[in-house]
Amino acid sequence: MPSPLENLAGPGGQLLPEPRDEREYQGLLASAQVRLKDAANPGLSLESRFDLAYNAAHALCLAAVRAQGYRARNRYIVFQALPHTLGLGPEVWRILAKCHDMRNLSEYEGDLHVDARIVADLIAAAQRV
Repeated sequence: MPSPLENLAGPGGQLLPEPRDEREYQGLLASAQVRLKDAANPGLSLESRFDLAYNAAHALCLAAVRAQGYRARNRYIVFQALPHTLGLGPEVWRILAKCHDMRNLSEYEGDLHVDARIVADLIAAAQRV
């Protein structure tokens, strides 16, 4: 019986099988750690902290997918795959999915409205990852 990740890598799937690259994996982890540390800096604007935390979370989730021997076809799938890569539940991936939608509004429509609560929730979710 195929694993959930194997199912996501089927024809037209959201994941592509690709051997793990240790250098890439370590680079993603290092980048995420620096960004997550900076996201906790209260001297930065909420928007900057949101961007840093979101990108840290994405790098960590991408590293988890890469560690399993897959590459993501889109950004969002790395959050959806968390139950299968790291065993994390909806209390984590739902926050990350919400922040992904917020990030897209910001990137593509210039509409970013963040508050201290969502930034704190995002940082906490990234720390769980």
